[in-house]
Amino acid sequence: MSFGQSFSFGSGGRASGDGGSKPPGGSRPTGDNGGEKRSSKPSVLTLTVVILALLIGAFVMASGYYADILWFTQLGYEEVFWTSLVARIVIFLIAFAIMAGGVWASMSVAYRKRPVYSPGQMQDNLQRYQEQLAPLRRLIFIAAPLVLGVFAGTAMASSWQQVLLFINQEPFGQTDPEFGLDFSFYLNTLPFLKLLVGYLIAVTVIAGIAGILTHYIYGGIRITEQGKLVIAKAARIHIAVIALVFLLLQAATFWFDRYSTMLNQNERWAGAMYTDVHAVIPTKTILAIAAIIVGLLFIWTIMRNNWRIPLIGTAMLLITVLVAGGLYPMLIQQYQVNPTEKALEADYIQRNIDMTRFAYGMHELETDEYDAEVSAKRGALAKESENTKNIRILDPNLVTDAFGQLQQFRQYYTFPQVLAVDRYEIDGEVNDVVVAAREVTVDNQDSWVNQHITYTHGYGLVVAHTNQVTGKGAPDFLLEDIPTQGILGDDSTYEPRIYFGQNSPLYSVVGAPEGAEPRELDRPQTADQEVDTTYTFSGDGGPSVGNLLNRLVYAIKFQSTDLLLSQEVNEESQILYDRHPADRVKKVAPYLEIDSTVYPAIIDGRVKWIVDGYTTSNNFPYSKGEQLGAAIRDSLTREDPTRAGEINYIRNAVKATVDAYDGSVELYAWDDEDPILKAWQKTFPSTLKPYSEMSGELMSHVRYPEDMFKVQRELLGRYHVDRPASFYDNDDAWSVPADPTVKEGTTKVPPYYMSLQMPGSDKASFSLTTTYIPRRVEGQGRNRNVLYGFLSANGDAGNKAGEKADTYGQLSLLELPRNTTISGPGQVQADFDSQPVVSRELNLLRQGASNVTNGNLITLPVGGGILYVQPVYVRSTGGDSYPLLRKVLVSYGNQIGFADSLSEALDQVFEGASGAVTADGDGADGTEQTGGEDAAPGADQTNEQKLSRALRDANDAIQEGQEALAENDFTKYGQAQQKLTRAIEDAIEAENAINGTTEAPEEPVEEQPAEENTDN
Repeated sequence: MSFGQSFSFGSGGRASGDGGSKPPGGSRPTGDNGGEKRSSKPSVLTLTVVILALLIGAFVMASGYYADILWFTQLGYEEVFWTSLVARIVIFLIAFAIMAGGVWASMSVAYRKRPVYSPGQMQDNLQRYQEQLAPLRRLIFIAAPLVLGVFAGTAMASSWQQVLLFINQEPFGQTDPEFGLDFSFYLNTLPFLKLLVGYLIAVTVIAGIAGILTHYIYGGIRITEQGKLVIAKAARIHIAVIALVFLLLQAATFWFDRYSTMLNQNERWAGAMYTDVHAVIPTKTILAIAAIIVGLLFIWTIMRNNWRIPLIGTAMLLITVLVAGGLYPMLIQQYQVNPTEKALEADYIQRNIDMTRFAYGMHELETDEYDAEVSAKRGALAKESENTKNIRILDPNLVTDAFGQLQQFRQYYTFPQVLAVDRYEIDGEVNDVVVAAREVTVDNQDSWVNQHITYTHGYGLVVAHTNQVTGKGAPDFLLEDIPTQGILGDDSTYEPRIYFGQNSPLYSVVGAPEGAEPRELDRPQTADQEVDTTYTFSGDGGPSVGNLLNRLVYAIKFQSTDLLLSQEVNEESQILYDRHPADRVKKVAPYLEIDSTVYPAIIDGRVKWIVDGYTTSNNFPYSKGEQLGAAIRDSLTREDPTRAGEINYIRNAVKATVDAYDGSVELYAWDDEDPILKAWQKTFPSTLKPYSEMSGELMSHVRYPEDMFKVQRELLGRYHVDRPASFYDNDDAWSVPADPTVKEGTTKVPPYYMSLQMPGSDKASFSLTTTYIPRRVEGQGRNRNVLYGFLSANGDAGNKAGEKADTYGQLSLLELPRNTTISGPGQVQADFDSQPVVSRELNLLRQGASNVTNGNLITLPVGGGILYVQPVYVRSTGGDSYPLLRKVLVSYGNQIGFADSLSEALDQVFEGASGAVTADGDGADGTEQTGGEDAAPGADQTNEQKLSRALRDANDAIQEGQEALAENDFTKYGQAQQKLTRAIEDAIEAENAINGTTEAPEEPVEEQPAEENTDN
């Protein structure tokens, strides 16, 4: 039997006979009750229960939207809520109508054009299907399109941001190097068109399947007893139209795939390479034309009643897809490109380098050769006061417990695990500081009243110097205590209460009528008070819950009957929720990626959280993709699973503030040249303010954002290379070193904020910095931990006059010569740990139940070389102890310093006189170092000073003993051993006195915070 003979097509007309429209035998049989019908109507009670259940369900669903309306309206961002809601509704309705309409039309046409067969022509199984479906046909024909439409509409509504970006898109004014299209086409137009075509293909396929099934059930498509496939004329036309539409949409997909090659990603580079340009793009064009031609061939089926030609065309199209779309590009790559890949790919690699740098804001990178010195010279740091006076010896990642023990005061206060680094102007000079908000924490096992009525807010900021500590090694505070006091001000100069923060309760109910007794615990009692101070919130911080409806809505939202029934809730009550600063900004600006770090600052008399927001995309041509969640991971930041998506474009588009007292949010268009942000400004015109409206005080606290810097530093490990040949060879690839302070860890070292004057710069700036070592190759022993690069980002946004700095965000890269070996952080840490003097003294410090912890290893390009500084903390193993700074390690070239203070350690390295100006020892010639803890030995020494002196005496005795052995002078060796024994005894005695294990009449046991300041 030939190909064409396997099909038999009906005429499409109705066959003779009544079509089984009436059952044989006349009237329908009556029931056993003689024709009496039982009532099938539901009872009134059942209807009432069903109606009430539906009303309650509807109210619960609506309450969520009502709560959002109250929240956005109270905050002044109702435009965001309504615009996004209307967009989702409109997209849902359009997508719903297209899917539901397409499916319904396909099924209806198939049913209306069904052939009518006589009983003898109808197959038994089809007859059974029709009889079973007859009572449900109307329901199925309505329900199936509706259900499919709801699913489709819901899926499309989730893409509302993509649709709005397409509608409101702004051009970049720059074009891609292959097609000459504006970048906005790839970021905004192409994603929308692919979304639309993909959706229409889904509608076509689903509607087509629904129509074919209907044709089959009602006999339009059937298989005869002889095995022939019979397709009625109406079914044939229907299938041909579906195939035509599908192939036209597939042609559009092939056409858009040409542009998608600009977005290709592989491990080596990104974008359309030689094979894509010379093989893939031409074949995609051919496939698009071929799909249109094959689609038009299906018209032949409609006109000529012949499937042979369109089916042959479809088969040829599939073969073309396999050969032209897959095999041909593979052959080109294998036999033309691979043998001469370096030369053929050079132009496309250059595109990848240029576009990646632009997409990640690295196109203005300043690169300088830094021929670092390896030998320390006397007075080398005399001209480096801008750098040395701000060297960070207070590690914000280790001193949380110190802040807690000294400044927590009650168990209902807490500090974050990692503290923030900022800067404040003091006596006309900008000083780097460690800052933390004293936030409230609640016990989930406590009563509802305590959790949500009593403990509502934290109190005050705590600020300490980064570059100096107290005589005991504790943080030296600039702002402290409750009520707040210090150099930076007191309670009269700023509002200290923290209602919105990183650790705030899930929700709090605040506010009361005038004259009512305050219920919120405000701060602990002071020396002249007998009870804790209470307070009543007086701002506008949350929606009202003063009426029954709002209380009911929020009782449902938070699943709390107490909120509905409690007598503590009154007509003036407000409910504060969504209190984390990042969450609030994300909610009012849903188009932004939010930086993983927020930090507080005193701005214009208020504590405000500063939040960085990014516009991102993964559709930038020729730009290398980066996993955002993985890129920001380091020893202090875990990988964020919510950021699993890939990006290849990022801009720090928005700076936002969240008021810690009332939760008000301000969004500032920081990168006002970013076309994506411009599109969102058109979408939400009233939500973003120009950065010119930022106050000068706010401008002075803005810093370069961490997450963006981490992404940039990850990419610059390869993309610092600007020559295609070197990039191809990958002979100068770098990596971010592992954090050397994490034992047996492989996580990256975090970037560090510090005031830094880069070589060649005329002034210091508050910068974010990182280092580079050669790229690590797993499983190979040739990995080296030497320094190859030092990257900094200028974070000085502006001044108190409100002027934006032109140098903000400037990336500066120092490249070290490859023929000079400068130890990387890991090697420096190993050198510190292996130094006999260092290890012996630290071992002595570990005696007496103490732990020794290395702080952050800071890297500085100063004095013509690379300086490493690391604080060393000692902490008693007691439960209420906290780390205290005891030693400072310094490395420069091959020289290592280890002393009680930074100034002493620097002098050890630089031939006894570094010339450095430091916070713990001020003097340009190294002769007046006032900060050493044992600078004046004698009877007035503290135990800490005695310990430090004893350790140095022990070190001197060991060196004297080694020299005596070298000279075979055993008498001198014995004297050295006696001296060593005495020094060790003195060290142990001083350590015991510090830890309180031995009486030390000459110095009290180390002072701990007063009892009322450590617990309740």
